[in-house]
Amino acid sequence: MGRGLLSLVLAAVTGAALLVAPAAATPPPPGDVYRPVRGPSAPAEYRYMQKTLPGESIPRHAHDLAAAQARELPTVGGRWKSVGPTDIGGRIVSLALDPKRADTLYAAAASGGLWRSTDAGQTFHSVWPDSWTQAMGAVATAPDGTLYVGTGEPNPGGGSITYEGTGMYRSTDGGRNWTPIGLRDSGAISAITIDPANPRRIYVAAAGSLYNGGGDRGVYRSQDGGATWERILAGANEFTGATEIVVEGDRLYAVMWDKRRRPDLRTYGGVGSGVFRSSDGGETWQRLGGGLPAQGPGVGRIGLAVAGDRLYAIVNKADGSFEGFYASSDGGDTWTRLPDNQDLTDSQSSFGWWFGKVWIDPRDTEHVHVAGVALLTTKDGGDTWTADDTSMHVDHHAMVWDPRRPGRVYLGNDGGVYRSDARGDGGWVKSRHQPYTQLYSAAISPQDVTRISGGAQDNGSLRSWGGDGFNEYLGGDGEENLINPTDVNNVFACYQYGNCFSSTDGGDTLTYFADRTTFQRRNWFTPMEFDPHDPKVLYYGSEVVNRSTDGGETWQPISPDLSGGPGTDPVHPNYGTITSIAPASDGRTVYAGTDDGRVWVTRNLGATWTKLAEGRPWVTRVVVDPKNPNRVWTTHSGYRSGSPLPHVYGSTDGGRHWRNLSGNLPDAPVNDLVAARGGILYIATDQGVFTSTAHGGRWLRLGRGMPQVPVDDIEYDAGRHRLVAATFGRGFYELTTP
Repeated sequence: MGRGLLSLVLAAVTGAALLVAPAAATPPPPGDVYRPVRGPSAPAEYRYMQKTLPGESIPRHAHDLAAAQARELPTVGGRWKSVGPTDIGGRIVSLALDPKRADTLYAAAASGGLWRSTDAGQTFHSVWPDSWTQAMGAVATAPDGTLYVGTGEPNPGGGSITYEGTGMYRSTDGGRNWTPIGLRDSGAISAITIDPANPRRIYVAAAGSLYNGGGDRGVYRSQDGGATWERILAGANEFTGATEIVVEGDRLYAVMWDKRRRPDLRTYGGVGSGVFRSSDGGETWQRLGGGLPAQGPGVGRIGLAVAGDRLYAIVNKADGSFEGFYASSDGGDTWTRLPDNQDLTDSQSSFGWWFGKVWIDPRDTEHVHVAGVALLTTKDGGDTWTADDTSMHVDHHAMVWDPRRPGRVYLGNDGGVYRSDARGDGGWVKSRHQPYTQLYSAAISPQDVTRISGGAQDNGSLRSWGGDGFNEYLGGDGEENLINPTDVNNVFACYQYGNCFSSTDGGDTLTYFADRTTFQRRNWFTPMEFDPHDPKVLYYGSEVVNRSTDGGETWQPISPDLSGGPGTDPVHPNYGTITSIAPASDGRTVYAGTDDGRVWVTRNLGATWTKLAEGRPWVTRVVVDPKNPNRVWTTHSGYRSGSPLPHVYGSTDGGRHWRNLSGNLPDAPVNDLVAARGGILYIATDQGVFTSTAHGGRWLRLGRGMPQVPVDDIEYDAGRHRLVAATFGRGFYELTTP
C-alpha cells in the first residue's frame, strides 16, 4: 500500500456521522427471480475483492508465508473431528491411475489436498500431509509407480479465490511420504507429463502466479526425476503460463495462456496464448497456425488433446466465450474449424477459462469428450455433439481412461469424482466417500447436535438431515444458512446475491422472500441474522439494513445506504453493500459493517445511525457481546503484505474507541469471530482457527487435526462448548472447547 493511501485509511477511522433512516421503502429492481446459477463466474469479483486491499493484488506466496507464521504459534485445545459431508464432494482438478495397482486412482481436490481410492473410485482417503498447502493443480504417475503432484490451482476463477501452491512434490510409496522437488515459485501447476520411454524424464506445465508476473512459468523439463529443472518454453510476457504439455512419440505439444488478475480487472487471454509444437525434444518450438486463430489479444484459453497425428483443440475468446472447435489430422500442420454446434457453444457459457480440456478415447480417435458446464461428446470427430448435464454434476476439469478395463473412464468436476463403464457415454456413478467440499458458511442448532447445514461452492445449501447423509436442499452457490435456535424446522438458506428462502419443515419446502426486502445492491454473500432473544425478528443486509418481526414474512428498511455507494465495476456493480449485521441483546442496538470498510451502529432500531469507522479493509464480521451491547468486535479480510492495518478491532464503549487486537496473528484474512463464555474469543482465518481472551493481542492456535485449509465460518454452541468450522476445501470440523 502506498504511503498516501495508508495515511488516508488510518485518518478516516475516527470520523463519525449521523444518518436518519428513510421514511419509505424503495421498491426492489424488477426481474428479481429465483435463478440458482452455478459456476465460477457467479461470485463476480466477491471473494477476490474480499481477500485483497483496495488497489492491491494478493502478494506472492501470501498464503504459504501466513501458514508458516501460524505454525509458529503454540497450540491449545483438543482435536478437531471431521463431521462431513462425505457424500457431496467438491472440485476435482486432476486425476491419475496407479500403473502398479489395479483400481487405484488419485484425485487432486482444488483446495482439499490429494486423495487415493483403491476400490475403483467408490471411496477416497487422504494421502497428503495435513500441514501442507491443500491447493492442488495436477497429479501424475510414472510407469514405475512414482507419484508426482503439482500444487496451486490453475483454474483462475471468476470472483472466487484459487489458492497458489508451493511447487512440485514426489512420492515413491503411494503418497505415504513426500519430497519437495522444486518450482516453488510456479504459482500453479497445470499439467504433469512423464515420458513413457523414460520415467525420469518429466515435463511440467507451470501456469504461474495469477496475481503477480514472472516466477516459474512456462514448460519445464527434468531429466533426473525432478532433482533439477530447466525451462524449455517461455511465454511471450511475464503473465504467460503453460496449461498443457503432451508427449507424442518424438514430438512435444504445449498450450500457453496469458492470464492476469487485478482487483479491478481480469484479463484471461492475450498474444501469448496459443498451441506450440517441438520436434527436437523441446530445444525449439513453433506456434501452430494453419487454420487456428491468429495470434492476438483476443485469444483465450485453449484445450488440446493428441492421439498420434490426430489433434483436437477447443478455443475460447479472452472474454470467456466460445470461439471454435478445431481438428488436425497431420500432427498440427493444418487445422479445420469444425461445424458450429449450439450445445458446444453453450457448454462454455461466458467462462471458458474455467475448463480448457479435451479428451480422446484411446481406442477411437473419433470419440471425444470436451469439458464445459455440461460434458460434451462427439462420436464422429466433431461433426455432431451431445451434451450431458443431468447424469452428473456440472463444470468438468479432469478425465482419465483405465487401460486395464476397456470402457472404464473416470471424471472429475465441481461435484467430485464419477466413474463410467460405458466409455463416458452415460452410466456415471458418483463416488460415495469424498470429504473435500468447499464451504462458505455453517449453521447449527442447540436443540439437535446432529443438525448442521451450510452453503457450499457450486454445491448449493447442504443439510445433515432429511436424507441419507448430507443432501442439497437449495441450488446455486450455497451462501448464508440459518437454523432457528428454538425450532429446528424453521430454516433459512440463500444462494448468491441475497436470493434467500425460508422453510418451516426443515427445508423440504422453501418460500422465496428476497423480493420483499429493500435493495438496490446485494453482496454475493448477503448477511442475515436472528435477533439474539426473539428469532421471529431477523435482519437482512443489502446496501440498507432490513428488519422483519414476523419470521421473514414481511420486511422493512431501518437504515439508509450505509456504504460509500456502488462499486466502479460496470459489469458487476454488487459492491457498496452490507457484509455483516450484529443485533445486540437490548433489542435496540444494531451494528453493521460494509464491504468498503465502514462500521455503523443504531441504538434506537434505526431511527438514527452513527458511523463508527471507515476506510478499513472489507468488514467480514461485526460481533457484539451477548451480555454487553457496548462491547463489540470487527474482523477484516485481506492479505496485506506487511501492512500494519489490523485484522481484528475491539471496543468496550460501543465503538467510540477501538483497539487493534491483531497481535501475533498470521498475516491472513480473518473471516469470522465468536465471543464465547468466560471472555474467550475464537476467530476463523484463512490459516485455521485461533483463540484469545477478550482483551486480544496474544493468540494461540486452536486444536489439532484440522488440515491447513481456509476456515470461512465458525458457529458456537455455548451450552455444549461446541465449535463447528466450515472449511473451504475439507468440509465441516467440530471441536469441544474448554
